[in-house]
Amino acid sequence: MSGPLLLTCGDPSGIGPEIAAKAWAAGERFVWIGDPRHLPPGTPWRQVAEGEAPGDGALAVLRHDFAAPAVPGQPTPANASGVITVIERAVRLVQAGKAAAICTAPIHKKALKDGAGFAFPGHTEFLAHLAGVDRVVMMLACPELRVVPATIHIALSEVPAALTPALLEETIRITSAGLQRDFGLPKPRIAVAGLNPHAGEGGAMGHEELDWMAPLVARLAAEGLAIRGPLPADTMFHAAARKGYDVAICAYHDQALIPIKTIDFAGGVNVTLGLPFVRTSPDHGTAYDIAGRGSADPSSLLAALRMAREMAAARGADASDASGGDVSAKMKG
Repeated sequence: MSGPLLLTCGDPSGIGPEIAAKAWAAGERFVWIGDPRHLPPGTPWRQVAEGEAPGDGALAVLRHDFAAPAVPGQPTPANASGVITVIERAVRLVQAGKAAAICTAPIHKKALKDGAGFAFPGHTEFLAHLAGVDRVVMMLACPELRVVPATIHIALSEVPAALTPALLEETIRITSAGLQRDFGLPKPRIAVAGLNPHAGEGGAMGHEELDWMAPLVARLAAEGLAIRGPLPADTMFHAAARKGYDVAICAYHDQALIPIKTIDFAGGVNVTLGLPFVRTSPDHGTAYDIAGRGSADPSSLLAALRMAREMAAARGADASDASGGDVSAKMKG
């Protein structure tokens, strides 16, 4: 795998084009795939070919014309298919060895469904489909913390039934393999959060921990994984506790996302583990409410671009020359 770091345009009516221009101005080097008409007015850009390094100077654009201009803050149904085909094109390029990694700008799922019949719950599931992978894991990461929610966008009332031994084991194994391959951790330390308050408190507040979570963790530890738990979630995320593990596997969405967004709201990165290529994304949405105002914060995108480059380097991709920058940042752990 070689080539440039790709940044897909995301929803052109959101803040994606704005933060892409800001990330380039901040010194990040990548190839942006999208329609240059959607970039902020006055953005200098130059067209590049597939697989071409971005270089310096004007923003490197792999041109992909859309059906219509973009109206900031307003979904444009005519552009929905363009958003989808840009993602497909990026995946095709990285699979063909013409890109080192993909960073995706935010999409608006309802806009894609309304405009193009998008049939996937989100970006991650669509990428897994394109890659031919049955199961992937969403990890949120910042320098101080990595978290993985075993169940994601479901109602809290559905979590106890959805969090099965098979699901949790698969999540743990994919996470462990991903941290080894993409983050250079030969034996990642994994902390598993309990489902119930106080991790069930010996059965007084729930039995999942005693019935199957603790036996599962013990079995995986006996196999050689550096894993412990289930642990009370309310004591897992203070500074001293975080030093004891490389990733926290959580039972449900908010159990994972509240601590990381509290620690680093602007700089968190969404990472997809289990894909045959590297994919990161800023940990925020399209932000229609501020699109076109010039006030969007590119911090999360900057972090996502840097993490994609580091992950590609860990996989052996030639991301230093390809992205226009020296890979020297060290991953936590």
